[in-house]
Amino acid sequence: MIVQAADAAMNGLRDCVLVVDDEILIAELWCMILEDMEIEVCGVAKTAASAIALANRFRPKVVLMDVRLEGQADGVDAAISILETVGSKVIFITGSRDSLTIARIQAVRPARVLFKPLGTGQLQDAVAAVLQD
Repeated sequence: MIVQAADAAMNGLRDCVLVVDDEILIAELWCMILEDMEIEVCGVAKTAASAIALANRFRPKVVLMDVRLEGQADGVDAAISILETVGSKVIFITGSRDSLTIARIQAVRPARVLFKPLGTGQLQDAVAAVLQD
């Protein structure tokens, strides 16, 4: 069901990226990297609820999603909602490698999964590839 909704929603997405991370310094770093690539950052969210709201408002083609966020809902919860309502492609960035977290991430069928610590080139390559898909 998520895949069908995502396919239907792909129309009308903007060539911009939504950054979701509860650590402001990391979010700012991602924004600087994207801006250096001349990619528009349409918003920054610290919680799942704000990520969902911004995704619905701006309809980004790509969401950079941390798994652990402020509040009760996490990045996987936010990604599920965004996929169902907007259809953005999600690149998960996480420091967690535990099997339960990885299984939850994989169930969402992300565009990419990147692990912290993350090099600038890794992020640039992943975002560029997903924007071109």
